[in-house]
Amino acid sequence: MSAVFKHGFELSALVAAGFLLTGCLVGPDFVRPEAPYLDSWGQGASLEIDRRTGLTTRSEAVADWWILFKDPQLTAFIDEAYQQNLVLEAAGARVYQARAQLGIARGELFPQQQQINGGYEKISISKNDPLVDKVKAIDPSFDPSFQRYKAGFDAGWEIDVWGKIRRDVQSAQSNLVAKIASYDDALVTLTGDIAATYVTIRELQALIAVTRENAGLQKKGLDLANLKFKDGTTTKLDVDEATASYNNTLATIPGYQADLAKAYNTMSVLLGETPGKVEDRVKKKYGRLPNVPAQTAIGVPADLLRRRPDIRAAEYRAAAQSAQIGVAQADLYPAFTISGAFMVNSKDITTLFTKSSFDAFINPAFSWNFLNYGRIRNNVRAQDAEFQALLLDYQNTVLKAYAEVETSISAFLRAKQQVVYLQRSVTAAQSAETLVLEQYRGGTAGYDRVLNTQRQILNSETRLIAARADVLTSMIAIYKGVAGGWIPPNVKGFVNDKTRRQMEERTNWGSLLEKPPLPPKQPPKS
Repeated sequence: MSAVFKHGFELSALVAAGFLLTGCLVGPDFVRPEAPYLDSWGQGASLEIDRRTGLTTRSEAVADWWILFKDPQLTAFIDEAYQQNLVLEAAGARVYQARAQLGIARGELFPQQQQINGGYEKISISKNDPLVDKVKAIDPSFDPSFQRYKAGFDAGWEIDVWGKIRRDVQSAQSNLVAKIASYDDALVTLTGDIAATYVTIRELQALIAVTRENAGLQKKGLDLANLKFKDGTTTKLDVDEATASYNNTLATIPGYQADLAKAYNTMSVLLGETPGKVEDRVKKKYGRLPNVPAQTAIGVPADLLRRRPDIRAAEYRAAAQSAQIGVAQADLYPAFTISGAFMVNSKDITTLFTKSSFDAFINPAFSWNFLNYGRIRNNVRAQDAEFQALLLDYQNTVLKAYAEVETSISAFLRAKQQVVYLQRSVTAAQSAETLVLEQYRGGTAGYDRVLNTQRQILNSETRLIAARADVLTSMIAIYKGVAGGWIPPNVKGFVNDKTRRQMEERTNWGSLLEKPPLPPKQPPKS
C-alpha cells in the first residue's frame, strides 16, 4: 500500500468515526413555552353571530379584510405599499440576511479549513558560505543556486462530537423563521397603519366639509341679524354674537387642514414616496368614510398563538437562543480535530506530479479548556438567562395580544353606541335649528337660542363623524390584533423587483433571493 493511499485510508476511517460520534447534542431541546390562556373574548362577542355588535367568532378572521370596506382607493393604497414601503423592504432584506447566515452555519458542518496552495521558489546560496564548501565536499555536484516548485491541499475539521455546530445550525434556522415572522408582523402593521391613516384622512375631510356647511348656516344667521339690526328690530349685540360665532367656526378649519396635511404626508411615507402625491388621489370622493362591514370576524383567542406573527417571532427567537445554550455548553468538553495535507514538491516542474514528488501528513488532535470552566460555565449561565428573558418576552407578547384585541373590541362596541346616540342628536339639533331660526325671524326667540342651536348642530355632527371614524379604526385594530392579512400571496418574495436588482448587481446571491418555501409551523427540534 502506498504512503499516500495509506494516509488517505486512515483519514477516511477517522472521518467515518467522527460521523459516528456526532450523535450527541448537549444543551436543552426547545419546546414551545407555556403561554397565558384565554377561554373566550369578552365584551359581548358570543359564539353565535351577534346582530347587535356585528362580531362573530364562528369564522376565521378574513385575510384581505380591508376589501370589506368596499373602498377601491384604500385597496389601491395597500397594494402599492406592499410594493414600495421601505420598512417592509428592510424587513425582507433581513430575511435574506438570515438565509445567508444559515448557509454560513451549515458550512461549519464540513471541514472548516480548506486551502489549495502552490508556489515557486528560486534560492541562491552565497558561494562564500562555509556550509557550501562542506556540502560540496560530500557532493561535488551540489549547485548553490536551485529552484523548487510546490502545490498542495490543506484541510482541517473540528468534529461535531457534542453538537456545537448542529446547535448553531438550529439557532440559525430558528432565527430565519423569526425574521420571516418579523416580516409578516411588519406587513400586519403596515396594513393597519395604511387603513387607519386613510380613515383619518377621510375623517378630517368630512370634518372640514361639515364645518364649512355649519359656517354657511351661521352666515345665514349673521345675515339675518344684520337685516333685523338695519330694520331696528334687534340690537348690535345679536350682530356681534353672530359674527363671533361665525368666525370661531371658520377658525377651526385651518387646524383641520394642518392635520390633514400631516395625514397626507404620513400616507406618503407609508407608500414609500415623496410627499405631495396623495392629496389628488383622495379628492374625488371628498369627505366620504369607508363603509362599515356588517360583520367582523374575530376568531377565538387560541388562534392568536398561530396567527399573530409577533407571537411567532417571539417563539422562534426563544428557540434560537435555546440552541445557543448548547453551543456554550459544548465548550465544557474536549474539541476533536483532524487536519492534514497532500502536497507535491519538486525541483523540476516536469516531475512535480509524479509519484515520487508526493508528501502527505495527517494530524488527529484534541484540545480541552478544562482550566477555563469558570468562564465557560458563566457563559452558559448568561445564555440561559437570555433564554429565560425571551421566554418571558414570549408570554408577555401573548398577554399584550389578548389585551390589544379586548381593548379594540371594547372600543368598537362603545363607538357603535356613540354613533346611534349622536345620530339622534344631529337629527334633533337640525330640526331645532330650523324652528328657532323661524322664531327669531318672527321675533319670538332671542338670538342666543339660535347660537346655542347652531353650536349644538356643529358639535353633534363633528362628534358623529369622529365616532364613525372610531368605529372604523377600532375595527382595523381588531383585525390587526387578530392578525388578519398576515398571510399574503407574497408572489414577489420578500423584496420588490427594484430592491432585488440592486442586491443582485452588488453580489452574486445565487438562488437565495428566490421565493423561499413556507416556514414550518413549529421551531426546529432536535
